[in-house]
Amino acid sequence: MPIVESNKVTDSKAATTPAPSAAVLVLEDGRMFRGRSYGAQGTALGEAVFATGMTGYQETITDPSYARQLVVQTAPHIGNTGVNSEDAESRRIWVAGYVVRDAARRPSNWRSERSLDDELVEQGIVGIQGVDTRAITRHLREHKTMRAGIFSGEAAQATDKELLDAVLASAPMEGAALAEEVSIDEAYVVEPKDHGWEGEPRFSIAAVDLGIKAMTPVRFAERGVRVHVLPATSTLEDVNAVNPDGFFMSNGPGDPATADHQVSLLRSVLDEKLPYFGICFGNQILGRALGFGTYKLRYGHRGINQPVMDRRTGKVEITSQNHGFAVDAPLNGSTVAPEERYGRVEVSHVSLNDDVVEGLACLDIPAFSVQYHPEAAAGPHDAAYLFDRFIDLMADTKSKATDENSTESKTEDKK
Repeated sequence: MPIVESNKVTDSKAATTPAPSAAVLVLEDGRMFRGRSYGAQGTALGEAVFATGMTGYQETITDPSYARQLVVQTAPHIGNTGVNSEDAESRRIWVAGYVVRDAARRPSNWRSERSLDDELVEQGIVGIQGVDTRAITRHLREHKTMRAGIFSGEAAQATDKELLDAVLASAPMEGAALAEEVSIDEAYVVEPKDHGWEGEPRFSIAAVDLGIKAMTPVRFAERGVRVHVLPATSTLEDVNAVNPDGFFMSNGPGDPATADHQVSLLRSVLDEKLPYFGICFGNQILGRALGFGTYKLRYGHRGINQPVMDRRTGKVEITSQNHGFAVDAPLNGSTVAPEERYGRVEVSHVSLNDDVVEGLACLDIPAFSVQYHPEAAAGPHDAAYLFDRFIDLMADTKSKATDENSTESKTEDKK
């Protein structure tokens, strides 16, 4: 049987799924839920959160925004359709641990290539099955998300006090700088021609990977936009080197209060009047760049059924979300940004569940963002128009620049 410590499988034959052993989920307030091991065996520590999606578990566990989190699936049956090589949203599974009620004994789907259990073992992800995920979810809703640990195999044989002490010694999500941990090391390009676009690219953008999901650059490429995906540590020189028509910041994990480098980079981009679009973490970074603060939500928004209103159109969208932090900005009307050089800003989108800021729109510079995931992998496609809105913003900005240059040229000719 492979030996697992902190999600690392040490046996070279890790893909051999071990027989289930006793397992326990321990929350930092002392609540314990006992079940059986799922996936790799050992210890997993992180923040316990719940995700309400009924489908898309493979996309969920491969979303880098879930780094250092133990994901509790509220849907009771998990693993029914197995996993495949096409649906992963990044290069690996990022959840620190996985909590399910009824794990499928075997997958049954024409696209399945292997079982979820085997995939968890292969990647060293410690999980637990056979627990009451509804009770866990209610507990987290009532008492907030919190640090937790999954212990199985030999690790589960420790005393309750030893297990709780291990959880209490783990790092909290507040103050966690994780974007650099999940980002790429080398830049790459996603070409429109590889995703059904015929003809030359319409625009080119620089996209900073703070935990980007694979489908995001694809959604741009399908619309004729060449995407230069850059590491989280990129500088303004790196951005300008690809001569972009627009600038994008992706979703990602961790506390936005730690993203000082990305906030500084975005301010430099905004100062150059380069069109900007951000999603999730990118929304929080725009908020900080404008001078607003951020704060941690009680239990966050995670799932593919979150209702949001676009205040510009009055339309309600059902959205895919995964965030535990939010922007602290005035909800009603436009206001001058605390960083006054950026002019007026308004909250463009708002959650219909709890009035959390779900989008920002700058009125005097070409920049906007949303807190949710318009790429919808998995999830509804209600918000796909946001990619088109950004393309329109780049086109409008380029047209205005052309008109201004033409006017300046005519003025010089008259002289």
